[in-house]
Amino acid sequence: MTERKNRYVRLPNELFELGLDHNEIAVYAYLLYCEDQRKNLCYPSYGTIGRTLGMCRNTVRKYVLSLVKKRLIETEETQVVVRGKKRNGNLRYTLLPISEAVDYYMSKQYEAARLEAARQRAEKKLAVFDRTHPV
Repeated sequence: MTERKNRYVRLPNELFELGLDHNEIAVYAYLLYCEDQRKNLCYPSYGTIGRTLGMCRNTVRKYVLSLVKKRLIETEETQVVVRGKKRNGNLRYTLLPISEAVDYYMSKQYEAARLEAARQRAEKKLAVFDRTHPV
């Protein structure tokens, strides 16, 4: 633990431009804290994350799934052998380059703007139609 004691976690500035909930930021920051920086991997359990951040396991799971959806992390199930029997292990978390999350977020924002513009055009056409074709 002394190795981590003097270690600081730097959060990417872009993280604050992705519309994340403060709990998503907390879970992401904890995963960065646990990360093996050479491999971009870590293995904390939902319970460990929850105890550290003051969240229940289900809440941690919810925010982990949200971070996966937003392309900040990937998860993979692991297995351990206990007394000769395979058991589910902790998830293996891979922290993705922040640029992937930014690109995904921007594409979602662009798509939302495109759909809104199409909706507004349709409303204008409908208004013109209603004026020219009274019932």
